[in-house]
Amino acid sequence: MPRKACYHSLNMKLRSAALPFLAAQTILAAVDAQHSFRGRGAVLLTNGAVELTVLKHGGSFASIVLAGDAERNNPMWDALRANRESGRPERQAGGTGHFVCVDGFGPPSAAEAAAGMQGHGEAHRLPWAAAFAGIENGDSVLRQAVTLPRVHELLQREVRLKPGENVVYVKSSLTSLLDFDRPVNWAEHATIGSPFLERGVTVVDMSPNRALTRPRSGPPSGGRVHRLIGNKDFAWPLAPAGAGGAVDLRAAPLESHSLDHTGHLMDPTREWAFVTALHTEKRLLIGYLFRTSAYPWLQTWENYPREGMLARGLEFGTQAFDRPRREMVTQGRLFGRLLYRWLPARGRIDASYLLFWTRMPEGFRGVDEVQWSGGKLRIADRRSGQVVELAASGEL
Repeated sequence: MPRKACYHSLNMKLRSAALPFLAAQTILAAVDAQHSFRGRGAVLLTNGAVELTVLKHGGSFASIVLAGDAERNNPMWDALRANRESGRPERQAGGTGHFVCVDGFGPPSAAEAAAGMQGHGEAHRLPWAAAFAGIENGDSVLRQAVTLPRVHELLQREVRLKPGENVVYVKSSLTSLLDFDRPVNWAEHATIGSPFLERGVTVVDMSPNRALTRPRSGPPSGGRVHRLIGNKDFAWPLAPAGAGGAVDLRAAPLESHSLDHTGHLMDPTREWAFVTALHTEKRLLIGYLFRTSAYPWLQTWENYPREGMLARGLEFGTQAFDRPRREMVTQGRLFGRLLYRWLPARGRIDASYLLFWTRMPEGFRGVDEVQWSGGKLRIADRRSGQVVELAASGEL
């Protein structure tokens, strides 16, 4: 029996909120193509408002910090530090922070693994070539490309920071090097981690969606447990708990040793969908605004070990859950929506999104709406009645 659509919307009157806490600062656009992150080669882009670190191997966004932030708060999950603290060897740098899963999102099939394919595609495991790293029309710009030899595709990406803005503009394209149409899997594996991700303090919000807990066949590894019942529809943010009742997924639980996934079909009637994470005490907000035509799905990955770094994936892409391509193509659709994108023979598909990182005013408790128009990004909180406006004069 088909599931009934249950998109959740917000009806509220937006009103502007002044931001007296934002001090004027000298705008300095710069690109350092010889930067380093934990001993890995990187490119550092700055614009007077934010500083973004992009790894050369794997193309990950490893760090984003506010210019002038003495604490150097970085919301990104640091997989290198997580492995070191747990006593494991550091994994390759490409899997840290926000990395790209192309072409593939999830583990390979048995046949693919035997042929040498690894999880989450090739892009985050290969060196990316910089076609341009410098200042262009006053903007800090990085253009990168990586050829994917196993799937015969070319991934190209432009990252742009405009002077003084708390916004990163990202445009990507995937080109087929083969002579036939085929389905592809593509996800932006955006992941936040502790200390920014703090139990009971950091809250996640997202735009209207249909939600489902991940289907599963057994318990997770490492002695962890599932807090949620598998394969159940729910109305975000209240998900069905294994212990009975519902659990509010906005914040990490105060105590747990758990691993869970939820999938979300973002409202296809909206051109743009959003997902945000707010540290309510430090008043720091990271968010993404992405096109639903390119990224119709969002997966949240909640990795809450009893000790060590917490991680939460805010992963927007072409499918609901990180599963092998054979499963996604065989299943075909969920909630009536395709679980992959078609890449034409010798053709190209495009995708774009905004990343924003900013400090919020006192009393801001969460995000109920994000709108982009007239060179402004408007972020609304119905709890406090505040609306924060960020300059966002770029284009996608």
